[in-house]
Amino acid sequence: MSAPSPETALPSTALRHALALAGLDWIVPDWPVHRRVGAVSTTRNGGVSVGARTSLNLGRSVGDDARAVEENRRRIARLLPAAPVWLHQTHGIAVATLSAATANGPAPLADAAVTREPGIVCTVTTADCLPVLFADSRGSAVGIAHAGWRGLSLGVLEATVSAMSELGSHAGDLAAWLGPAIGPSRFEVGDDVRDRFCDGDRDAHGAFAPHAPGKWLADLYALARMRLSRAGVRRVSGGGFCTHADAARFFSYRRERDTGRMATAIWLTPVSDAP
Repeated sequence: MSAPSPETALPSTALRHALALAGLDWIVPDWPVHRRVGAVSTTRNGGVSVGARTSLNLGRSVGDDARAVEENRRRIARLLPAAPVWLHQTHGIAVATLSAATANGPAPLADAAVTREPGIVCTVTTADCLPVLFADSRGSAVGIAHAGWRGLSLGVLEATVSAMSELGSHAGDLAAWLGPAIGPSRFEVGDDVRDRFCDGDRDAHGAFAPHAPGKWLADLYALARMRLSRAGVRRVSGGGFCTHADAARFFSYRRERDTGRMATAIWLTPVSDAP
């Protein structure tokens, strides 16, 4: 049997083909989802920004030239089914439910987004924080969360699972993917952060390794997996990246405070377009 053409391939296959043609090292998740689900996580490569934010900086509030950021955002939009819906992120737990009516309005004040409408590109930006994707087994809804340690400790993943449930997608039907974030050998935190997770939660102790007096190495990926499991999400993929360690591929706020932002996005393909 011949391989499908890019026009008729699954969203992930078509996107990998497009990225290969463009010479881009962006990440297409490898996870068990419905054929209608498309997703991608950008790297720092493929844009026009210069200096500390070379080259695909997608953040507007990091001191970059506004024209460069808009060109970078145009470049990612060209490879997606629609322009990304950018959020105004605050390290909180608010979840925006997106629709065609809200996609073109002001950026929602939220750190997570869900939708059941095709062609809505739910998007978060990160530079060490953990992007988490969600998709239900029927391909009827998708979601995304920006999970830095603050949002993770406050419950942004649980809030996203709850918002997916309101769309009819229950936790047991969800798959999650953990995108590029600072790895467990590089994320140094103090007692205050450890206490936020460990007070009243014996299991969380295993996600913190002693590093120096009053300092610990935190495993965001392990903490996210614990939180997702307790929320009823059993199928969890990804988690093998370290933004801090790989300067050629990723921006990292902990490594270089003056840096750019990457994007992770997820969407549903219209039923008529799905193979």
